[in-house]
Amino acid sequence: MKDVEGRIAFVTGGASGIGLGITKVLVNAGVRVMMADIRPDHLAQAAGWFADQGKADAVATIELDVTDRAAMARAADATEQRFGAVDILVNNAGVGVEGPLRQATYDDWDFGLGVNLGGVVNGIQTFLPRIRAHGRGGHVVNTASLAGMVWMPSFMAIYAAGKAGVIALSEAMRDDLEPDGIGVSVLCPGPIKSNIHESGKNRPQRFRGETGFAEAEERLSRRIVSSLWMEPETVGEMVLAGIRDNRLYIITHGEWRGAVEERTKTILDAMPEDVNPDLIASLREAERTDPQ
Repeated sequence: MKDVEGRIAFVTGGASGIGLGITKVLVNAGVRVMMADIRPDHLAQAAGWFADQGKADAVATIELDVTDRAAMARAADATEQRFGAVDILVNNAGVGVEGPLRQATYDDWDFGLGVNLGGVVNGIQTFLPRIRAHGRGGHVVNTASLAGMVWMPSFMAIYAAGKAGVIALSEAMRDDLEPDGIGVSVLCPGPIKSNIHESGKNRPQRFRGETGFAEAEERLSRRIVSSLWMEPETVGEMVLAGIRDNRLYIITHGEWRGAVEERTKTILDAMPEDVNPDLIASLREAERTDPQ
């Protein structure tokens, strides 16, 4: 999708941090954007910023919990009513769920995976049939993390699991969407100036019944965002370039290159070197003869 001007985008987690950075860059490139976010205060602030820039007509806002599938469908309808059919889907909403793994409860797992992986699934299931239907092609950006590419400590296990799932999902989607002219990118950011440390405030009530991470979430909420961390608009520029070039991976930081290399080497070292080409051929033959 080299030319994005005049296109319509839907961005989850779109009213702050990385999502807002992406929205700003897309709007500057001539895209109209529906910003979806669970935080009404962030939505109001973001809408006010665009109004101050004289670009109020290029954006709209909608409150959305990405784990709510019915609400996702209503958001898709509202976007079409306001702007028309979506061309660019940015599944960006995420939460920084972390805490001692031995204290994790089902609510912690359901919250972390429900947003970080399930929210991406819900966006895909809701919007892709609509993008296919209009026949103009399009692009999907799924926000994962460098945490899904490297070894992470146990207190980040839920977060890493969800983000690794987003990477695998994005990789596997491309061959299915290519015939329809729909590209796929997975964004793997490192430290970005965002509000992900406020994830505890964004936990829906149904995930608050029992949690082992309350103390960890309270500590995380006090985290100071470093001046060394990347600006969200810089990430937005990377995402726009990734959409235009249909890049599978959009990775913001090179500081973790060594960690990725070490993990990859360990995996390769664990793989047997003796291979049977006939085994792969048999699997391909099975795919060709599968009646489904």
